[in-house]
Amino acid sequence: MRYYFLVWLLAFLICSCSSSMDKVDEAIALYENHEKTFKTPQDSWPIQSDSLKGAKISSLSQISEVLNDISTVGLTEEQQINTDLLRIVVDDELYNLQVGIHKMPLNAEGGFIMGIIYSTRNVRLEKEEDFERFFKRLRELPEYIEHQISNMRLGIADGMAHPAVVVHNCASILHDQIREKGKVSFLTSAIGSLPENKKEEAEKMVSEEVYPALLQLHQFLTSEYATQVRSSPGIHAIMGGEDYYRQRVKYYTTLDMSPEEVYETGEREVERILQEMQSILDSIQFKGNIQEFIFWLRNEPRFYARTPQEILDKAAWLSKKAEEFLPRYFGKLPRLPFTVNPVPEAIAPTYTSGRYSGGSMDQRRAGQYWVNTFKLESRPLYALPALTLHEAVPGHHLQISLAQELEGLPPFRKTYLSAYGEGWGLYSEYLGKEAGMYEDPYDDFGRLTYEMWRACRLVVDVGIHYKGWTREEAIQYMADRTALSIHEVTTEIDRYIGWPAQAVSYKIGELKIRELRKRAEEKLGDGFDIRSFHDKVLENGSIPLLTLERIIDGFIEDEQKRIQLENDN
Repeated sequence: MRYYFLVWLLAFLICSCSSSMDKVDEAIALYENHEKTFKTPQDSWPIQSDSLKGAKISSLSQISEVLNDISTVGLTEEQQINTDLLRIVVDDELYNLQVGIHKMPLNAEGGFIMGIIYSTRNVRLEKEEDFERFFKRLRELPEYIEHQISNMRLGIADGMAHPAVVVHNCASILHDQIREKGKVSFLTSAIGSLPENKKEEAEKMVSEEVYPALLQLHQFLTSEYATQVRSSPGIHAIMGGEDYYRQRVKYYTTLDMSPEEVYETGEREVERILQEMQSILDSIQFKGNIQEFIFWLRNEPRFYARTPQEILDKAAWLSKKAEEFLPRYFGKLPRLPFTVNPVPEAIAPTYTSGRYSGGSMDQRRAGQYWVNTFKLESRPLYALPALTLHEAVPGHHLQISLAQELEGLPPFRKTYLSAYGEGWGLYSEYLGKEAGMYEDPYDDFGRLTYEMWRACRLVVDVGIHYKGWTREEAIQYMADRTALSIHEVTTEIDRYIGWPAQAVSYKIGELKIRELRKRAEEKLGDGFDIRSFHDKVLENGSIPLLTLERIIDGFIEDEQKRIQLENDN
C-alpha cells in the first residue's frame, strides 16, 4: 500500500511541476501579447481612452490569475526569476490602472512634459519614413496635450491633484521651452536637421499648432490647476493616499516592508553614519560639531569647480580611475563604453547632481554619465568620487550594460527595479572605499554625506508621504544632516514629493546587497571570492531583492560544495 502511495505522490508531483512550468510559459506568452496589443506605435502618443484602460485591466487580471496559480516547486531558476519579476510588473501596472494614477501625470522633473521633450528633442531624421513619423507626431501633439489636461481635471474632481511645488516646477520647465512666441526650443535641433524643403512646413506646424497647445498647457498649469493644487506635499493627502503609499513602498523595495519599518531603518542608519562622520572630524582635529563642519564645507572655495569644464574633467578622470580597479572585483565586464556629458541645459535647474543615461551597442550609442554643471557653487567636488562610482562604474553603467548583453530572455526582463539597480549603485559607492577611491578625509566625508543623503531619504520620504511632514520640515531635516548644498537639498526633496517611495529603494537595496555579501563571507571564509560574488549578483539583470537573496543562498551552497570537494581531493 505504501509503495502505491509513493508512486501516486511522485506522479502527482511530476504533474504539478509540469503544470507549473506550462503556466509560467502561458503567463509569459499572455504578457508578451498584452505588450504587443497595447504598445503605442512610434509615430503616436500614449492616449488612453476609458475603454482602452478597461481592456488593459482585463488583460492584466487574466495574467495575474495565471501567475497566482503557479507553484515554484520544480521550476528552474530561470523560470522562478521570470515568475517573480513578472508578478511585480503585472501587479504594479494593474494597481496603477485601478487606482487611476494617470490623473496625476506630472512629477518634480516634468512628468509627461519631459516625455514629450525627450522623445522629440534629438530624434534622428534621415529618411522619408523618419520625416513622416516626425510630422505625424507634431500634428497629434496638441491632442495628446489636451488629453493630459483632461486627465488632470479628472484628478482635481477625484481628489488627486498634484502638490503646488510639482506644478510650479513643471510650469517652469515648460516656460523655458516656449519663451519665444511661435517657437519651441526642444524642437529646434530636430527641425534643423530636416531638408530645406521640409523645414518651412515643420516651422509652420510648430508656430500654428504645437506652440499654441504648449502655451495652453502652461496657462492651465499656472491658472486653473494652480488654484486646485493640494496644500500638503504628501501623497497621503489624496483619496486612498496612505494605501497607495504602502503599495509604493512594497513595489520600490520589492520587499514586504511597511512605511514604519522603512522609517525606523532610516533613523538607525542616520545615527550610525553620524558616528562615522564624527570619527572623520576627530581624525582631522576639526574644532567644531558636524553642522559647523558642513557649513565650512559649503563655503570653502577649494571644494568647488570654477567652470563647467573643470567639473566635467574631474568626473572623467575619476571615471578612468574607477575603471582601474574593476578587474580586481569583477570577472565579467561589459563591452559598451561610456562618456561624460553635462546634464541637458533644459532640465539642469531642477535636476539632481548626476545620472546615468543608458547606451546601446545596436544603436551605436555609448552610455552617458551626466554631471550637472548648473550652479557650480552647489556641486561640491568632494562628493564627485561617490557620484562617479554610483552613476558610471562600477555602478549603473556596468550593471545596466551587462544586463543589456543578456540573451534569450523575455522582453519584460529588461524592467529596471530601483531596489536592485539603485541598491547596486549605492553599494558601488561603498565598494569604492575598499578599492581606495577616496584619497583624503574630505572625499570620504563626501561618501558619507551621500550615504547620509540616502539614509535621510528613508526618513523624509515616509515623513512627507505618510506622516504628514511639510516640505520645509523635510528640507530642514536633510539640510541639518548632509553636506549637500541647500539647492541640492531642495531639488531632492521636490523630487521625492513628486515620486512617492522611489527614494527609499536606494538604501534598502544597498543594505540587502551588503547583508548578502556579509553572509557569503562568513559562511565561505577564506573560500569567498569577491569576483564570483559580484558576477553572481549581476548575472541575471534587474531582479527583486528576495529573488537575489535566494540566488545568493544557492551560490553559497554551491561554493561550500566546491570548497569541500577541493579539500577532499
